[in-house]
Amino acid sequence: MSVFASLVERLADLLQPLFGVGAAAAAIVLFTALVRLLVHPLSRAAARGQKARAALQPRIAELRRRHARDPEKLQRAVLELHAREKVSPLSGCLPSLLQLPAFFLLYHLFSSETIGGRANELLGHRLFAAPLGGRWTDALGDGGVFGGPGLVYVGLFAVVTVVAWFGYRLSRRMMAAHPALPAGEGEQVPGLGAVTKVMPFMSFFTLVTVAVMPLAAALYMVTSTTWSVVERAVLYR
Repeated sequence: MSVFASLVERLADLLQPLFGVGAAAAAIVLFTALVRLLVHPLSRAAARGQKARAALQPRIAELRRRHARDPEKLQRAVLELHAREKVSPLSGCLPSLLQLPAFFLLYHLFSSETIGGRANELLGHRLFAAPLGGRWTDALGDGGVFGGPGLVYVGLFAVVTVVAWFGYRLSRRMMAAHPALPAGEGEQVPGLGAVTKVMPFMSFFTLVTVAVMPLAAALYMVTSTTWSVVERAVLYR
C-alpha cells in the first residue's frame, strides 16, 4: 500500500503544474488509463474472439439442427467446435478480471485513514470541492446536492449517464449483428446466454459506483467505463 500511495503521490506531483489542487484526481485518471493500456492487447484478443464466435454461428446452427433431440451431444459438439477453432467464450472477461486488483487497491488506499503507520495524506486531495476519500453521502451532508461537493457528483452522474447510454446503444448493435445462442442451446458455458442479455446494461452499474464508493474509486470506474465504450466502438466496428 505504501508503494502504491507513493506512486499516486509522485504522479500527482508531476501533474501539479497543470492541474493544481486537482493533481491527485488527474493522477487517478492517468493511472486508470495506464492500466487500461496494459490490458488493451487482451481487449483486442477478446474482440477477435467475438468475431470468430460470430463466424461460427452458421456451423453451430447446423449442429443444432443435427442434434436437436440430443442436448448433451449438441453441447459436446459445440464445445469440440470451439476447441478445434481455438475460440473461448470467456476471453472477453479477462480484461475486466485483470483490472480488479488495481481497482481494489485504489479503493482501499482512499478508504484507509493510515498507510504504513502514518496518516494517509492522499485523503486531503480533492476534485474541485469534493475530497477524493469522501462519498456522495458526505457531499449531501456538506451543502446538499447543489453545494460545492454535491455539484462535483452531479457532474460525474451526468458524464456516466451519457457514457452508459452510448455503451447501451453500442452493445445492442453488437448483439443484433452477432446474436448469441439462446440459453441452453449449445452453450459452451452454462448461463452465458443470460449474462450476454445483461451486458448492455452493465455500463449503468457505474452510477451505483459513483454513489456508494470513495470519489477516487468512482473516478477510476468512470474513466475505465468511458475507455471501455470507446474501445468497443473502435474494436468492434
